Amino acid sequence: MAISLTESAANRVTSHLEKRGHGLGLRLGIKKTGCSGWAYVIDYADNQSENDVIFEDHGVKVLVNREHLSFLDGTELDYVREGINEAFKFNNPNVKDECGCGESFTV
Repeated sequence: MAISLTESAANRVTSHLEKRGHGLGLRLGIKKTGCSGWAYVIDYADNQSENDVIFEDHGVKVLVNREHLSFLDGTELDYVREGINEAFKFNNPNVKDECGCGESFTV
């Protein structure tokens, strides 16, 4: 099982954590929502629970609840800028379909 970050994503997370002044890393998860079934949840990780699995890439820790690993295994998190827009992009090999707006997915 693995979750990875591109260098661009790691740099973005590192800069946000430095501005914030605290935090273990990034928390990545999913929630049931949208027209396709699942949506990504991303937040700062301030603490670790016993259900968390920790991955580290480019010096950034990514915490994922064990229950979400089967949906997220192999995901690469990227940070992209397109014109004036910038966002995290999930490259998840488990996704079978996405809704038209791109906010939710099916595995």
